[in-house]
Amino acid sequence: MKDKHKTYVTSPALPDLDEFIPFLEKIWQTKQLTNNGPFHQQLEKEMADYLGVKYVSLFANGTLSLLTALQVLKITGEVITTPYSFVATTHALWWNKIKPVFVDVDPVYGNLDPERIEKAITPQTTAILPVHVYGNPCRMERIQKIADTYGLKVIYDAAHAFGNKYKGQSILNWGDLSTLSFHATKPFTTMEGGAIICHDEKTKQRIDYLKNFGFADEATVMAPGINSKMNEMQAALGLLQLQHHQANIKKRQQIADIYDNELNDVKGIFLLDHPTELENYNNSYFPIFVDEEKYGRSRDELYFSLKKEGIYGRRYFYPLISDFPPYRGLGSPKSENLPNAKRLSNRVICLPIYSGLDKKDIKRIINLIKK
Repeated sequence: MKDKHKTYVTSPALPDLDEFIPFLEKIWQTKQLTNNGPFHQQLEKEMADYLGVKYVSLFANGTLSLLTALQVLKITGEVITTPYSFVATTHALWWNKIKPVFVDVDPVYGNLDPERIEKAITPQTTAILPVHVYGNPCRMERIQKIADTYGLKVIYDAAHAFGNKYKGQSILNWGDLSTLSFHATKPFTTMEGGAIICHDEKTKQRIDYLKNFGFADEATVMAPGINSKMNEMQAALGLLQLQHHQANIKKRQQIADIYDNELNDVKGIFLLDHPTELENYNNSYFPIFVDEEKYGRSRDELYFSLKKEGIYGRRYFYPLISDFPPYRGLGSPKSENLPNAKRLSNRVICLPIYSGLDKKDIKRIINLIKK
């Protein structure tokens, strides 16, 4: 029996190998593989220009950037965060010996609900860690007002939001710090990789100390840092990816438009909304939400039937982080007390979306959902 053609939730957009070889040749000539090499320096500058931010500090992966961001701001005690995200968001807190405090999300975008943040603040609260879920911006003005009132820091997990703009400027310019992921599943990828976005030179210098063992120079260690630097091959790929990023985003938008047009009227299938002020949206994910009563089948029935046909969507984000064993014993609210997050988590399927997705596969996915 012939195996079914498999279509995965994402596939990395890579440049032609011929474009990458000259970069590799330069690396082989200089033999500088890491330690703030020329491609690393170039990518930090070009990425800052591309994103419209002041300072970019590159990392080996996105989780290390989030771990380090918490160290940079010396966050301790409790941090208010979302249960509706990838587990790395909360793991970064745990590795820093910080207690995550989960509050519910808004029902439309799945972002941390500012109206619930204030009730969760205690004398031990030192920061807020929201996520721009699916690349939609959080209610940043309201979150900042709360942070200013209570003297809290704000670190945004912007792993889904590379290049996205809000009211004409990068959403990465909000908060004290923002972190990015360049994992292979992301629209902009350096195989693995990540970054911290900051707003002043002094903070940038501290970040760079911490990601390189704390070294200020050959004989001076400023802080107990770790080794989380991006290497030259990752940086070289990143430079090429910047050249092609807008073209890839355009292709993703075309696919999203097809899904929107074809699935918008399917009874019981709800699509993600976007704020009108959102620009240059990268379509990092295309989630649909299944209302079992109206659709006639549960989310999991649809999910597994698609899988049976070789369509590998993902239930991002299911289960809630607060339901995982490491966090159930923290006195965190049960999913029943996080109604919006639970509802989204129990209904979501992220459909395949990437620049190389074949139109025949898109049509097949749509037909299976309609059927």
